[in-house]
Amino acid sequence: MTFKIFFELIELKAKAASVFPFILGMAYSWFHFKQVNVGYMIIFFIAMFLFNMAVDILDNYMDYHNATEDHDYKDKTNIIGRENLSLPVIRLMIIGLIGISSAIGIWLAAQTSWVILSLGIISYAIGILYSAGPIPLSSLPVGEIASGVAMGYLIPLICVYLNIYDVQEFNLNFMIKVLLMSIPAMFYIANLMLANNTCDLEEDILNNRYTLVYYLGKDKSLKLFSFLAYSPFMIILLLIMTEIAPITIIFTLAILPFIVKNTSRFLMSQDKEKTFPLAIKNLIIMMVVYSVLFVIGSVL
Repeated sequence: MTFKIFFELIELKAKAASVFPFILGMAYSWFHFKQVNVGYMIIFFIAMFLFNMAVDILDNYMDYHNATEDHDYKDKTNIIGRENLSLPVIRLMIIGLIGISSAIGIWLAAQTSWVILSLGIISYAIGILYSAGPIPLSSLPVGEIASGVAMGYLIPLICVYLNIYDVQEFNLNFMIKVLLMSIPAMFYIANLMLANNTCDLEEDILNNRYTLVYYLGKDKSLKLFSFLAYSPFMIILLLIMTEIAPITIIFTLAILPFIVKNTSRFLMSQDKEKTFPLAIKNLIIMMVVYSVLFVIGSVL
């Protein structure tokens, strides 16, 4: 297996969806509590990244396993079939990555709080059930919610509490504030999956995957895509007014013209090769700018 094939198998291009929520969690911890445990952050990042890799490999494995014979997805599209990868090796990779990351997570929980263990169990359940099981979450109309919550909210929530578990009670008020801070990440991660499912609608139906796009139809799905792309800019204003986030994030509004341009082009045509990368660009632009400005405001 070459590095190029391995990077495609773990979907390296999509890793920004987990890295930047992690950065947001650290920035929030410093902005509100002036407290970041560097050691715990490094260890958590390793566990998070390994599990993220495992979930993406599992997703490719299950897509290969569940693909029907009605078309050539299994042999021509899926990375496992296209590159003739060994299924036993793929299974060993999944088990190994999940085992190592969960062991690290349990150790972190033992050093900190039962809350971390509880949040970790929820995260692992969503991550595994997203692709595995009789009816994977990714094949249901809840896939966007599952991915947005797991990566956009639970990652920063765990990250923040690892840093401040000894000075902050884990209560509803704390959870809501982190939730509001996480909305841009949640919405853009969910929007990436929505764009993917919109482009793959016909292929998904052949593979017995009935996603949110199937139930909404393309027209309503595109309206939802626009809402998820634009509404975080209103949330940013709310975050500043409530002092949940530093005022520096106001400059995130500067990227709105780029988001409008990419979103408009995607609304015109939904093609996996030509326009789906625009949804990836939107995610990266939003998460990089929002996270960097949050970090800057936190340290000033």
